[in-house]
Amino acid sequence: MFLVVLPLIIVPLFLAQTASYFHAVNGITRLTRQHLGFKLGELEKYTNNQWSLLTENNFAGRTDMVEAAKKSVEQFARSILLSDTEIIFAAGKNSIVMSTSTFNSDPKEFYTLLNLLEQENQGLQSAIIGGEKRIFQSFYFTPFDWHIIISEREDVFFKDARNITLQTIISICASVILAVFLLILITNRLTNPMRRIVQTMNTIIDTANLSSKVDVEYNDETGILAQTFNKMTDELDSAYSQIKRYAFDAVLAGKKEERIRHIFQKYVPNDVIERFFASPEKMLVGDNRELSILFSDIRSFTTISEGMAPDDLVNSLNRYFSGQVDIIYNRKGIVDKYIGDAIMAFWGAPEKHEDDALQSVLSGIEMIDAVKKFNENQRKIGKCEFQIGIGLNYGEVTVGNIGSERKMDYTVIGDAVNLASRMEGLTKTYHSDILISESLFEILRKTAQNSGLHYRLLDTVAVKGKTKGVRIFTVKKTLTENEQKTWSVHNQGMKLYYHRSFNEAALKFKEVLSILTEDFNARNLLDRCIDYAKNPPPENWNGVEVMKSK
Repeated sequence: MFLVVLPLIIVPLFLAQTASYFHAVNGITRLTRQHLGFKLGELEKYTNNQWSLLTENNFAGRTDMVEAAKKSVEQFARSILLSDTEIIFAAGKNSIVMSTSTFNSDPKEFYTLLNLLEQENQGLQSAIIGGEKRIFQSFYFTPFDWHIIISEREDVFFKDARNITLQTIISICASVILAVFLLILITNRLTNPMRRIVQTMNTIIDTANLSSKVDVEYNDETGILAQTFNKMTDELDSAYSQIKRYAFDAVLAGKKEERIRHIFQKYVPNDVIERFFASPEKMLVGDNRELSILFSDIRSFTTISEGMAPDDLVNSLNRYFSGQVDIIYNRKGIVDKYIGDAIMAFWGAPEKHEDDALQSVLSGIEMIDAVKKFNENQRKIGKCEFQIGIGLNYGEVTVGNIGSERKMDYTVIGDAVNLASRMEGLTKTYHSDILISESLFEILRKTAQNSGLHYRLLDTVAVKGKTKGVRIFTVKKTLTENEQKTWSVHNQGMKLYYHRSFNEAALKFKEVLSILTEDFNARNLLDRCIDYAKNPPPENWNGVEVMKSK
């Protein structure tokens, strides 16, 4: 009873005190933050005004006038200080160049602060400044090449909030102690009969002697409970053997399920387990189906790895893989395997979706965009950038668990997989980040007409090991202004090219090159058209270019 009633008293009390605490702390902290931000805004206005005066009077190139403006900024900064612990200062590239108060800042502390400032966070931040932990806000003033910071000691900034915290804790503790004291007095008299029942129950638990009984002392609810308890022990005694058997069967079933899951999770994604766990006999059955396959590879990875320390290389790869794999899973794909620095993924198994083809292409586009953001971070930390090529194909494959009893993989095999790998290899040849096959293009044209994707036909190729040609396309979600003008012209040129109208096709490719002057594919096709116009290909020519390597 004590434990039932106590929460009913303490919880509302605690919630009321907590709500008041957070309301007060948030209010005080918000006002303090706004006040700090207001002063920072005024300082930024004043600094901009000083620079405007210099530029309007053509003094921006005079060192003495610029120094005078900086001194004026420093004087204004001193004028808006409200406490002895508040400091306004400016950080240059290598040192503190202006400060309203003298403080010592060692180089390690300074460069740690500079790294924070270069992240361009606009809100409150904290750092060790002059050997003290301080709260600060900042802005970057380009003409002076200054990071201007307004800061306050952390203990001063949060002083009022901490006082409220202390008062709240004292109030809650006092209330809880009083409530507990009163409850102990009241419940002690009410729970003595229940305590005796609990003691008997503990005796049964410790000794496993179900013959132990509770003395029925009163003809009230506690007496009825004691009688019911005695009847229960009689029934438990007769059912004990049956309970043990059920428990043993349950443990065996649990162990079996755990073992199967443990083995399966080593090589199969979790959704595959959920699908097949109810029918273990299906786990080793292969299946032929059409799906979309993606290969992604880091270009010149050997050169990159030779120029990086092993730990830097591993850290960079882990961050790269993390972003790429998240995109694939978010787009309902399955990561089949890592092949060194390459990724193989597929869509359409074990669960098939109507938009698998579209999701695979969108994944490829987003993976390229993600690498651009990854490289921005690499540049900031002074590490090598990654460039990737992505190839996609759609076709029939065999999908299932392949391997041995010791090691199995849930994977896909077949010519469609090989062609997807070849498509990735062709991204280097055609200077494109992403290439898709003709079969994938046709599926997208049927099922994703309103996807907003833009396609550019680049060539018809017979990859290594094949004689039949495959048309290859590059694809984008968003085109630049110049690409909007040229991609449709390029595709018109390709139609003329395949109809052997080489002179007319050459005019189209020249039109593309007049806008995209460095476009590799337009230049390549223009050269072909000029050559074929002079030396026509055989009558059975079908536009296929035979690739000598992947």
